Amino acid sequence: MNRLELLALRGVPAVAPGDDLAALLLEAAGRFGLELGGGVLVVCQKVVSKAEGRVVALAEVTPSAEALAIAEEDGKDARQVELVLRESRRIVRRGRGVIICETHHGFVCANAGVDLSNATGPDHAVLLPEDPDASARRLRDALMARGTGPLGVVVSDTFGRPWREGLVDVALGCAGFRPIDDQRGGPDLAGRILEVTAAATADQLAAAAGLLMPKRSGVPAVLVRGLDPSGDGSVSDTLRDPETDLFR
Repeated sequence: MNRLELLALRGVPAVAPGDDLAALLLEAAGRFGLELGGGVLVVCQKVVSKAEGRVVALAEVTPSAEALAIAEEDGKDARQVELVLRESRRIVRRGRGVIICETHHGFVCANAGVDLSNATGPDHAVLLPEDPDASARRLRDALMARGTGPLGVVVSDTFGRPWREGLVDVALGCAGFRPIDDQRGGPDLAGRILEVTAAATADQLAAAAGLLMPKRSGVPAVLVRGLDPSGDGSVSDTLRDPETDLFR
């Protein structure tokens, strides 16, 4: 691999619950003469969640006592806080108006991924997919059933990072390729055997595609060509075992 090509998929209409996302992506690609096979399609989590109906009207949320207390302390909407609590396995840390959570998937991120931006309407929140790996597999299967040919799929979202400012897109789910390129046991350029090198391919693809998918761009997907998808796996494979996690 000496070259990667990133192609933004424009012209996809606003996605609503129940929409056939694969059909919408293929129709948009067809208008530009773009073939979706032969690479990895990175799709932003928000359109996946919308298509799957992971949208909640805040008016339908009744805050718990815990949500009311946190909202009072942090100056937040108690209904949004309630959704954050429901989507969380635990609160990792809270302070300065920020809630860092571990989601039921095992992701550690702000607000458990509950997001009010670019939702389907005012006072609506978009939640993460219940199983992002399964979402990626379903989308890949639907696209390939329509004749796209070999294809990898990544479902991505923007996360903050410890010790660094700025957001970076990471993979929440993937299908059709190995999310980690495990190079351990092979030699480096000097012939030394690699002992710990395992590149997070799915996250690297998500980060690269994120350059073409800022929130205000209206671009819900990016096709990455030049990487031949092979093998299979899931983003759950990338979550560090708590027993080896020095930060827990």
